[in-house]
Amino acid sequence: MLRFLTSTAALALVALPAIAQPANLQPTRDVTVTYRVNGAAATGGAPGAAAAPQEMRMAFSASTGKQRMDPPGGIGWMLIDRRANTAVMVMDAQRATMAMPPATAAAMTQGVPAGATFTRKGTATVAGTSCVEWDVAVAQGRGTSCITEDGVLLRATTTPPNGTPTTVMEATQVSYGQVDPARLSIPTGYTAMQMPGGAPGAPAGAPPAR
Repeated sequence: MLRFLTSTAALALVALPAIAQPANLQPTRDVTVTYRVNGAAATGGAPGAAAAPQEMRMAFSASTGKQRMDPPGGIGWMLIDRRANTAVMVMDAQRATMAMPPATAAAMTQGVPAGATFTRKGTATVAGTSCVEWDVAVAQGRGTSCITEDGVLLRATTTPPNGTPTTVMEATQVSYGQVDPARLSIPTGYTAMQMPGGAPGAPAGAPPAR
């Protein structure tokens, strides 16, 4: 789950500022989006992984800059704070949280990747919503993303070197309207966990005894 959350969040958040210039760099109003995620992307490309598309949900608050991402499986979710440059994985079943390392959080909240170039292609309609398509090139490869004029990512397609373009994620439903602040807050009483390999003596992969 962690690999999927971090890679997908980086795609949705890092790509957005890079390709939206000079338009909005992030959504300008509260929005909730349901995405269909390519099966290989959802499993991190693991050998033998099921290729069936899966569902991911995203909610963004324009007033706070906080974003929630619920990946397939329902075993946890990610709370990303673009203004504080933080990202926290929340596991409700364990009533626990795990803060992402600064470098991982930065990959989800940073602006334009160094050396990124983009070219406007035209317009499209995804999930009944108009968006502008951009070709993007970065050191790791290139891709195409469709972004609304108010900064919502609706579709992302990647093209690896000498590879075939693959749609990584595509919106199936877009809903504008205030996001419940409770959905963008960590519940009280949750235990903070250490990342595996963290501080000496810290539990790796499980909350400390309570």
